[in-house]
This record gives sequence, C-alpha cells and structure tokens, in this order.
Amino acid sequence: MFARKPKAFITLISVLILGAVGVAIALSLVLLGVGASRSAFASGQSVQAKNLANACAETALNTIRSTPAFTGTIPLTLGAGTCSATITNTGGTTRLVVASGTVGTVVRRVSITVATVAPVTLTSWQEVAN
Repeated sequence: MFARKPKAFITLISVLILGAVGVAIALSLVLLGVGASRSAFASGQSVQAKNLANACAETALNTIRSTPAFTGTIPLTLGAGTCSATITNTGGTTRLVVASGTVGTVVRRVSITVATVAPVTLTSWQEVAN
C-alpha cells in the first residue's frame, strides 16, 4: 500500500544529524561566551583590588610621613571594595607595610619595606601572594 522511499528516510536522518550538530555548535559558542564574560569580570575585579591595595599602601606611607611612630592597621572603603594597610615597626626607623585590597572574592596584596621614616625612603614595593 505505502511504498518505502529510502531516499526520504536518508534525507530525514541527515537533517536530524545536521540539526543536532548545529545545536551542539550553538551551545558551545554560548558556553564559551559565558566563560569569557566570567573571566573578564574576574580580571576587572583583580585590577580594582590591586589598585585598592596600592591606594591603601599610599595612605600608609602618608601616615608614616605625618606620624612616624604610628604602628597599626588603617582600614579604608573605596568604591566597590575595601582595603587595609598594616604598619609594623621592624626596628629603629624601618617599617613594614602590608596592604591588601579586596573586591568581591578577589584579594591582592602588596608589601613595602620602608628604610627610613624621616624622610620616607623605600627599599622595596612588591606584590605578594595571598
């Protein structure tokens, strides 16, 4: 009664396979876009956190300049994040400043060695691991 048409069956299967491949490609592109967006967001937060750490470090150096005997922690809230700097007397006129900036879940830290407090002379300023 109904004649079988193998060409129509092959065409139907081919269309279904091509459709599945197309959906897989489209899904891969969407997931890649989401991953790139997350990466760019985290990178932006990292730059902001580093800038906050540097800002707190500068604030700590200004504090050392104005009050050479000060030791302790200086907290700041700037923009979308927070930062703090800890000034430690390491003996005589030397100080260690450790500043950290936090934006979201990203934390960046800098460590500064101050050789003298009057005038403020730096030995090193470097980013350190968390």
